[in-house]
Amino acid sequence: ADQVEYRDAALNFAKTELAPFMQTWDLTEEFPIETIKKSAELGFGGLFVSSDYGGLELPRHDGSVIFEALSQGCVTTSSYITIHNMVNAMIDTFGTAEQKEKYCTALSSMDMIASYCLTEPGSGSDAAALVTNARKEGSKYIVNGSKAFISGAGATDLLVVMTRTGGKGPKGVSALIIDTDTPGISYGQKEKKIGWNNQPTCVVNFDDVEVPSENLLGAEGQGFNLAMHGLNGGRINIASCSLGAAQQCMEDVLHYTNDRKAFNQPLNANQHVQFKLAEMATEITTARLVVRQAAKALDGKEPNAVALCAMCKLYATERLFKVCDDALQLHGGYGYLKSYPVQQFWRDSRVHRILEGTSEVMHMLVARDLLKHL
Repeated sequence: ADQVEYRDAALNFAKTELAPFMQTWDLTEEFPIETIKKSAELGFGGLFVSSDYGGLELPRHDGSVIFEALSQGCVTTSSYITIHNMVNAMIDTFGTAEQKEKYCTALSSMDMIASYCLTEPGSGSDAAALVTNARKEGSKYIVNGSKAFISGAGATDLLVVMTRTGGKGPKGVSALIIDTDTPGISYGQKEKKIGWNNQPTCVVNFDDVEVPSENLLGAEGQGFNLAMHGLNGGRINIASCSLGAAQQCMEDVLHYTNDRKAFNQPLNANQHVQFKLAEMATEITTARLVVRQAAKALDGKEPNAVALCAMCKLYATERLFKVCDDALQLHGGYGYLKSYPVQQFWRDSRVHRILEGTSEVMHMLVARDLLKHL
């Protein structure tokens, strides 16, 4: 019953607060911070965080339902909310009592909003090769380097940054919590993107940024494991955003093919169109089952959870982008016009096959899991 209530609240928020403005935000590239913060009134700033720090303590399964519903209103805005929740949950899971009190409470209410900083100009899929350096000096770290493709950068209050505190490889990586008003942080120009236009994406530069040692998240050398732990949940959330995009495209195309006439009959009287609609609906339903199964596996800490998170992201983001593409095709020339939302769902969901682990890396993770049992 609670899950249905959360879904209905998210759908209502999507239809009233997101959908009417989605296309305008895309054109003006406005980051709708006030709307994002409004979602915190429903608890959407701390979905997976302890109630001690203002969170809802929801299982990943419920979070997936919520992000699917939100994305029917605006994929880009909902995707940013997933990133904010990933950071908040990482601090809640691995942080000290002081860190949780200071940051999780503010993140859950969205008095602060957050960015996740892993990718660098020279390391994307090979995340363990990162070179942003944190040198320990007394009771602080001195951070130097750059992070790339950072969602929300320049508009957020808090960064969780993966830095190199030790030797090469994953064991030399540590996570730091850094307030964005710390001296030495600067931003590159806002990237011009195909989609996800209403959240800023840019390089974050660190030039002798002093971070108190109590802002180390987890232990030194644990950063890479923290980053991967965060991404497991993130992959379910991004797959759920693809579900929302495909579901809304499906609803739009059902109406369009019913209303549009060709050869003296509605488009959906054509058997080819009917079969295409049936294929699309089957893909959405199948992807939803895979995503929810991965969420339940992560909730249950099942041994195959990492592989299932990779599978769900691989399957959902690839197949559901094709559903959005098919919906655009069925709209004909109108699908290519910016006045029709189908093209924006198509553009906004394309990047889901790249971020938080490319489809190619998801193949690697699934294969690694298969082969380790031999």
